[in-house]
Amino acid sequence: MTYNNTVQTAIQPQQPSENAKESWLQLPVHSYIRVSIIAALFIYMFNKEIGDILYKWINDPSWSHGIIIPLFSLYFLNQSKKAVLSCVPRPNYIGLVLLILVILFYIVNTISPSGFGYFRQISMIGALVSIILFLGGWRFLKITWLPAVFLLFAIPLPEGYLRLATIPMRQWAATISTAMLNLVPHLEATANGVVINIVYQGKPVEPALDVAEACSGMRLLMAFFALGVAMAYLHYRPVWQRLVLLASTIPIAILCNIIRVTITGFIHVFLGPTYSTGIYHDMLGMAMLPLAFGLYGILAWFMSNLIIDVEEETKSSQDVIISRHSRK
Repeated sequence: MTYNNTVQTAIQPQQPSENAKESWLQLPVHSYIRVSIIAALFIYMFNKEIGDILYKWINDPSWSHGIIIPLFSLYFLNQSKKAVLSCVPRPNYIGLVLLILVILFYIVNTISPSGFGYFRQISMIGALVSIILFLGGWRFLKITWLPAVFLLFAIPLPEGYLRLATIPMRQWAATISTAMLNLVPHLEATANGVVINIVYQGKPVEPALDVAEACSGMRLLMAFFALGVAMAYLHYRPVWQRLVLLASTIPIAILCNIIRVTITGFIHVFLGPTYSTGIYHDMLGMAMLPLAFGLYGILAWFMSNLIIDVEEETKSSQDVIISRHSRK
């Protein structure tokens, strides 16, 4: 019996140990060389677009969060390290066809007088996904698609579309903030578009409070939505809960911006216009991000600790009933 067990153990394929391929350093040298060559070619082809995006991150406060997006992508990739290292690459030529189409699309947008810069930047993500599919196959793409697609949050939206999107958000903030200001005795506020005219104790407060483009909440919405996707991904929960958390980022960001504009209005009246602009205005805007994450965390806690607990309690009660019936 011992002899047979020994022979069977000898002829059976050895199972990989639990510590096998748990470090990026265990990859063969040629894998690093291949990745380095592909990365160099990628940067060479899209060097102008990468430069434009970096310039936007540095010089536009609305997109300053973009610099942390690639870091999140690398973190997502590292979280899937075991799956990536254990996955056997199976090249898929559909990826090559998609890559050629993406490159042609990029070239047309580059040489055409009506070419759209945003599409050229989006082409980078399409090229990256195509390369992953071509070199690794569908299974490899299934593991790494989120780190690649998450980079979309780092690409600045076109100014024209962004400006159009901020107008209704500015108007909502001005209207609701005006209603909140009118709750204060001896204070009358009227909203005229995105401008709030305030009269306190019979005297007009000059200048009028302008809900500028920076106060639209779009900056908070974009940053918070990107981080909301990251948080929904990092914490395991049912799909419907993840969708609810993602959808909640929009109303939470809008609510926080309305709170910001309302507080700015009170500061504008009681402390003076000096404290409602400049660095004070920016600091108040930064304070809204912790508030947004606090509300988001409360919602996540509610779904995790109330809804799931009820389901688990129901399941345990059913198990107890089945156990009692089995004893009978």
